Amino acid sequence: YSATLDAAIKPYLGRLPEELDVVEKAILRLATYELTSRIDVPYKVVINEAIELAKSFGAEESHKFVNGVLDKAVKTLRKHELSYKE
Repeated sequence: YSATLDAAIKPYLGRLPEELDVVEKAILRLATYELTSRIDVPYKVVINEAIELAKSFGAEESHKFVNGVLDKAVKTLRKHELSYKE
């Protein structure tokens, strides 16, 4: 299932999933799963949780990277939720 999650997030990375730090990759996979399969969880909650995980367990600046990737991804993965909020 990780290959499916990697494929879903790959367009927003700016680099290959194989080049990611293992912690960043795990956080992005978790968040991608929640964005694609847990529609009951608001996208803002998913992004906030991922940022907090990156701050706690990732490299010093990884929370900024995770935030940027998920901010781009949510525009496609949760397009329906964004249009509903407008």
